Parts: sequence; structure tokens; C-alpha cells
Amino acid sequence: MVQHVTKGIKISVITNYEGSFYKNYKIQYAFGYKVTIENQSKDSVQLNARHWEILDALNNTEIVSGEGVIGKKPVIKPGESHTYSSGCLLNAPFGAMHGFYSMTNFTSTQKFNVIIPTFKLSAPFAIN
Repeated sequence: MVQHVTKGIKISVITNYEGSFYKNYKIQYAFGYKVTIENQSKDSVQLNARHWEILDALNNTEIVSGEGVIGKKPVIKPGESHTYSSGCLLNAPFGAMHGFYSMTNFTSTQKFNVIIPTFKLSAPFAIN
């Protein structure tokens, strides 16, 4: 598990290898990840958007940006958390992801970014 706190918002990520399959004559490696966003601040916040950089061992980088997470823009009150699961496909058996969430503080109405720390994606058979 990796964790990081930005302005009182704690991000925790757990990953797992889901398996591999062939798509268009290329092998794809599937990874899942579970993110918990915990509000340790005094103010309610809303997650508005996400930005990911997904890297694999073949030096491929994919940028993914969009509104919310899995179709939601959760409001997280002080002391509460929001957890969701998602996944990605890589062309190699290991890689990494990192990025940020764009959020709004409901008290100050200020927008700010919360860092998603770099986490590794690795198939068990590829680890020495």
C-alpha cells in the first residue's frame, strides 16, 4: 500500500494483478487498484476530476483525464472517506501509475490538487 496526504486529504492505494489475455494479437496485462480518499481536514471537499499517468516497462505512457471517478463526484465530509476500485491494462507485466485529483474545498470555495502517489503494478511472475 502507498499513501500520501495533501492539504488534509489522505490517498491510499492497494493494487493487484488480475491476469493476462490477448487482444489484437498482443498480450495485455490487467491490473486492479483500490483507492481510499480520506478527509482528515476540517472542511468538506468534493472530488471533481482525475488525472493519471500510466507507465509500463516498455516505456509507454498513457495519460487519462476526466471528470470524477467511476462516474461519481463524491463529496467527502471531515472524518469520512470514499473508496472505489478501478483498473488498467498494460503492454508489459509491470509498470506504475501516479497523478492527482482536482478538488474543491466547500468552505473556502478554492480548487486544489491532491497528489496520488506513484504506485507500482507488477505481475507476480515478473518480480525477481
